[in-house]
Amino acid sequence: MSENFLFVEKYRPRKIEDCILPDSIKKTFLDFVEKGEIPNLLLAGPPGVGKTTVAKALCEELGVDYYVINGSDEGRFLDTVRNQAKNFASTVSLQGTGKHKVIIVDESDNTTADVQLLLRANIEAFYSNCRFIFTCNYKNKIIEPLHSRCAVVDFTLKGKQKTELAGSFFKRLQNILDAESIEYDKKVVAELINKHFPDFRRVLNECQRYSTSGKIDAGVLASFSDVSVNDLIKYLKEKNFTEVRKWVVSNLDNDASMILRRVYDSLYDTLVPASIPAAVLVIAKYQYQIAFVADQEINLLAALTEIMCECEFK
Repeated sequence: MSENFLFVEKYRPRKIEDCILPDSIKKTFLDFVEKGEIPNLLLAGPPGVGKTTVAKALCEELGVDYYVINGSDEGRFLDTVRNQAKNFASTVSLQGTGKHKVIIVDESDNTTADVQLLLRANIEAFYSNCRFIFTCNYKNKIIEPLHSRCAVVDFTLKGKQKTELAGSFFKRLQNILDAESIEYDKKVVAELINKHFPDFRRVLNECQRYSTSGKIDAGVLASFSDVSVNDLIKYLKEKNFTEVRKWVVSNLDNDASMILRRVYDSLYDTLVPASIPAAVLVIAKYQYQIAFVADQEINLLAALTEIMCECEFK
């Protein structure tokens, strides 16, 4: 499949000015562009807010050679760092501009401590020739020796920033849908943004999926309306794993974190008091893992199975 088939790639901003960011964060990156140089960077924040987009746009606007590796690639990542990334970092840029090369390590919080130590060593070994940009959802999963060698930019949104950026993204999304000749109901699009905010990537992917019929209207609301967990709770109480799994599979279109939130909201009505603390810890553990697990179905099913086995229902 061509990358340009995907809206997230086709409409990915190529300049910092075009990225949807709080003013203070945008100014930080515009200053880097103006100076023509960057330090080693750690971009932290929730999924889909634009960390990777900003990293690529920054490199393209600076006109530097850059190489992207993904920290979620568990099997090959250590070899990638030792071989391809090392070879890239140690050679002179072909651009002939005298600027540093850049290695973008995406989802770096999914790497092991050993890999992060190797990355730290590479930062020091190739500092004269290469800079590193790390992106992560959870900066507390980055070891201190690596963390301390980077300038940290936190993409977490605060207060009125959320409303302002949601409004900006709504306008951007309208432009994309118009360019693709897709009919849409503004209220439905706004509700979709509200559901997944601040995960702009998820919103764009969902819009593309819902638009396969040529329009996004009230008919899709049922597809992403709040899910009821009444049947799920019934199956958990009965310890019916088969039905729990069927329920999970049939509700994969719904956000896993939202499902766990619904289960959390039902705890006082469904569990005996002594089991509630254990259930809260289970939900917290698997909520944390949602941002970086490879298979959301397995992660959600594991959370529900643990609650089913460890907790006593009324």
